[in-house]
Amino acid sequence: MATVDTHCHSSRSWFEPLEVLMMHMERNGVDKAVLVQHRGQYDNSYLLDGARDNPGWFAVTGFVDTALSDAPETLTAWHAKGMQSVRLATPGKRGERDNTSTWRKAAELVMPVSTPSNAEEVTEKRFLQLIEELADLPIILEHYGFLGLAEERWEEGYRELLLLARYPNVYMKIHGFGEFMPRPFPAREPPFDLAMAPDYIDRAITAFGANRLMLATDYPPSAAREGYGNVVALLREYLTRWSTAEQETILGKTAERLFGF
Repeated sequence: MATVDTHCHSSRSWFEPLEVLMMHMERNGVDKAVLVQHRGQYDNSYLLDGARDNPGWFAVTGFVDTALSDAPETLTAWHAKGMQSVRLATPGKRGERDNTSTWRKAAELVMPVSTPSNAEEVTEKRFLQLIEELADLPIILEHYGFLGLAEERWEEGYRELLLLARYPNVYMKIHGFGEFMPRPFPAREPPFDLAMAPDYIDRAITAFGANRLMLATDYPPSAAREGYGNVVALLREYLTRWSTAEQETILGKTAERLFGF
């Protein structure tokens, strides 16, 4: 079955060059990846050049600076250069400029939006109204709503996050176990005991269905948790409790459909 990693970072200014990512992909049987621009970087040229120079390997989720009034026009220009999707915070996030016009432009351009906003922000009434307004726009939740490792935050926050499954245009990335399980000390192999894993992934599959979920390693920040190869291997192992068709969909088919591989 094809494996598509939908959340990898790379740039000249931060993280690792694409050649290193490609090495990890080949070693771990990952066929394709979505290059996700990191926060604070609005020049998507490096990612687009890498995708162009390595046909069939990459799709690109870029950033635009929505603090600027011409953000919708800038998004249109990046789309013309081959950017398949965009990363946008929810409107009015942390008092920033209202970026609703850029969300609407993404919908017009048929560009899926991956949102680096937390569970509280994506469940605000204002954003729920935007989800309904842009009903044909795929909206992708990242990092389990950024709930972190504080266990007391998870139950209420995650329950609210999963309620977004009622909107058929909302998708979710399935990241590694290091996003919600503390790194063991001393180290163990494998790094996490899957028998002790909370049921967050199973609940996501039950709520959204496999066809709205996708594998996401968060390379290379995941190196500070379990590491790229372990994210992929442990998710593959855990998903064997679900049907082969559901595994194939989460590991690759959802992403292939959304990002046009």
